[in-house]
Amino acid sequence: MGAWVVIAVLVACGIGGLVVRHRNGRVREEEDKQTPLAEYLRGRLGSNATMVQFSSAFCQPCRATRRVLEEVTVMVPGVSHVEIDAEENLDLVRALDVRRTPTVLFLGPAGEVHHRASGQPRKVDVIAALGRVMDSSGDVSI
Repeated sequence: MGAWVVIAVLVACGIGGLVVRHRNGRVREEEDKQTPLAEYLRGRLGSNATMVQFSSAFCQPCRATRRVLEEVTVMVPGVSHVEIDAEENLDLVRALDVRRTPTVLFLGPAGEVHHRASGQPRKVDVIAALGRVMDSSGDVSI
């Protein structure tokens, strides 16, 4: 009987690990919605899109994500990158349902959230998400 419990727990943990691994860094589409971010980011929104990164002090993937987003910002005109410390902005974290760091939100020019990535996104996925944001807002795509 005890061996079956151990096997069931191991299978459940294995399935859970595969689900987490599959979702890590994936860019998901969000409903276009206004959030408290538009007010918080006043004056820092990019003319075409903004990438908002929620980070924490001891998050190693946050540093790598910051480098990727800064590289993309240099490559794509009209795009800005804003990093927010999740620990210092708990009200925003709760309002935006940020559950882990890094989390990147892709905003349109008016501050509406279009896409979200939890975990470290790949550069190609970041560029693709920005292209979709810019296409949906009527701007020239990348």
